[in-house]
Amino acid sequence: MPNKKNLGFKELVAIAVGGMVGGGIFTILGISVSMVGFLAPFAILLGGVIAFFAAYSYVKLGVYYKDEGATYAFFKRTYPHSHMAASLIGWYTIFGYISTLALYAYTFSSYGISGFEFANNEWVRKAVAIGILWIFAGINLWSVKGMGKLEDIMVYAKLFILLLISLALIYYGETDLKTFSQTLTQDFAQTPMMSILIVASITFVAYEGFQLVINAVNEMENPDKNIPRAIYTAVALVALIYFVIAMGSLLAIPVEDLIKNKEYALASGAAEIMGDLGQNLVIIGAILATSSAISGTIFGSSRQMARIADDGYLPQVLTKRHMHIPTTAILSMAGTATLLILAGGLQLILEFGSITFLLVSLLMAIANFKIRKQTNSSTLFTLIAIGGLSVGSILILGYEYQTKPEQMMFIVILYVLLAIGAWGYARLASKL
Repeated sequence: MPNKKNLGFKELVAIAVGGMVGGGIFTILGISVSMVGFLAPFAILLGGVIAFFAAYSYVKLGVYYKDEGATYAFFKRTYPHSHMAASLIGWYTIFGYISTLALYAYTFSSYGISGFEFANNEWVRKAVAIGILWIFAGINLWSVKGMGKLEDIMVYAKLFILLLISLALIYYGETDLKTFSQTLTQDFAQTPMMSILIVASITFVAYEGFQLVINAVNEMENPDKNIPRAIYTAVALVALIYFVIAMGSLLAIPVEDLIKNKEYALASGAAEIMGDLGQNLVIIGAILATSSAISGTIFGSSRQMARIADDGYLPQVLTKRHMHIPTTAILSMAGTATLLILAGGLQLILEFGSITFLLVSLLMAIANFKIRKQTNSSTLFTLIAIGGLSVGSILILGYEYQTKPEQMMFIVILYVLLAIGAWGYARLASKL
């Protein structure tokens, strides 16, 4: 681990990349290809553009406030007299992290059991997902030092394996560029622009994690310089990684296979063209990626949950700590993510997570717009972020309404319940 008081540019980029590359590409690839075909790499890249504009407000607010509380702290400090604003952003942020925990655990399970006969058994998949979630909750409860060492190993190993996967897919690719470009042209002519925008919005969750840089503001060198450099570099690097893997997959793996095996598309496709070695390489990469993301998300989000509870916007029981470890918050994060896994499948969790982080990022952009003179922000860039994040949220909800109205109703009800909970605790906090 780097010196706690000496986090430089390289370390901060590693933190952000490690937070973003949490199995997202393994999850979104098959779903994206099923919706837009050969346009999937470009739709995923467009999701990166949305993430870049979302990151703009985080960067500006991060440099201005220099508060390790990040999302929650920024909104609370921008609207200091609004208990409802602080409570709402706190609840939405925490449940956004819970949805990503469920997503990572579900992806871990999908790849971990992909080689077995019971791979398509939904309840086995959920049981494995819940099991890995509680294993890492236990590790976080046991030792911060042990978790940190394990996290370092997993982050660097997963990046190395992602590089190997990308090179292998390109090497084994049987689709020549001429055929690819012809198919791409056909897909572009036949695919509505709305579908591309919907995929870009859905894949936004795969870029969640860049804000972890701001959580380390007290341990970094020169925050004014390193916050923007690290976040923008990480977003660009991750977008490139996702694009290359998506392109390599389409060149090497038949589209039908990617669509058929959405939830573990890369593993099944790699097995067809590279045999057991290819399949195992992808499975190990996915397991490492999701494991490090589960562990890191539990670590960071549980501390943010405890801080929000300290301010009175969540139950006071969540403030309990043992040896500085927020034990009750860790158990609550794991327990609520377990309920979300039991309630829905991969696509529901993916779309709920994307909507949540689109909404939270939208609130950050609105906060930045309010104090844009103090943060020295471009009005145009901030308005583009607000517009893009608003459209993305509306598109996902519209897509849900047209294709799976019951699923959309579940998401809407969940958000109404979150808003009611936030309102209740805002009233309690205002009376203190």
